[in-house]
Amino acid sequence: MLEGAGFQVIDIGVQVPPEKFIAAIEEHNPDIVGMSAFLTTTMPMFKANINAIEKAGLRDKVIIMVGGAPVTQEYADVCGADGYAADAATAVRRAKELIAAKRVG
Repeated sequence: MLEGAGFQVIDIGVQVPPEKFIAAIEEHNPDIVGMSAFLTTTMPMFKANINAIEKAGLRDKVIIMVGGAPVTQEYADVCGADGYAADAATAVRRAKELIAAKRVG
């Protein structure tokens, strides 16, 4: 859906360790970093990845969005994400909103 809306999407895979997120951010300089969880057992990696991105000094350079079947807005808030979407269509709309807000801010 994001590609269809004009976003360039770089898929870095599944079960991605924080170091790979950091390397991809440094290499591609994205506006948005998206993370998805399909099981509740993988959701704690959102916070681990966000913490690593912060430690690397990259947190202020990217918008972080999370989603996936078990994820809620409340969990997105707790883990420190900038955005959450319950489905792909909402993710596109939210991504556009977040980028527009970043450009204004």
